[in-house]
Amino acid sequence: MKIEFIDARDLPDAWFQCVYRILDSGHVYEIDKGSFQGQKRREFDFVVVQIHYPGTRPLIPDIPPGLGIPAPTTMEYVDRYLRYWITDEREKEETYTYGERLTNPKINEISLGVNPVEEVIKMYKTSGPGTNQATMEVGMPQDIVNPDPPCLRLIDTRVRYGKFHFVVYFRSWDLWAGFPANLAGIQLLKEYMAQQIGVEDGEIIAVSKGMHLYDYTWDLAKLRTYRS
Repeated sequence: MKIEFIDARDLPDAWFQCVYRILDSGHVYEIDKGSFQGQKRREFDFVVVQIHYPGTRPLIPDIPPGLGIPAPTTMEYVDRYLRYWITDEREKEETYTYGERLTNPKINEISLGVNPVEEVIKMYKTSGPGTNQATMEVGMPQDIVNPDPPCLRLIDTRVRYGKFHFVVYFRSWDLWAGFPANLAGIQLLKEYMAQQIGVEDGEIIAVSKGMHLYDYTWDLAKLRTYRS
């Protein structure tokens, strides 16, 4: 297993560095089970991405107009998607949303009666920064039998050096479009929580053993990184 380390300035820089690196060191394999079964992925064995200033605007990647390729996401999409981080709204056909797991987790449609986001805020405000217990879990044991389980499994938090930091783990992560949309939404959630706690916004450290590019995006990735 090869561990990749990405040291990034902001979210667009993190995305570009990951796309550039995965074209050189990503492992190519055919998907036996999961999204786009039978197609190919190019995937890091394991990657750690440290983003020092994730709040720097813009939050999403820039695509130079001359390349003639679509942007992987837009802020309009991120703004619409934000409800999936801060509320428990869910469409009938959806089995979960990240927001539901983070603000009103349920088992068999029965609420567990806890709001992890607000509990973390309360923990830091009432007990102080010296704790390792302020973790918001997204994954649940029953997800193992879900045909479409959550990719994001947990968001760990830390208040250190006067700033509020996130450590996030994705079991599987679409680098081209999922990465920028997910991290923009996660950053907006982090900014809200930092404001409520009363500290400055801090870093994001993102970890994944399944960050990948699907084969239909390989040519787009080569164009964006000016590869032949």
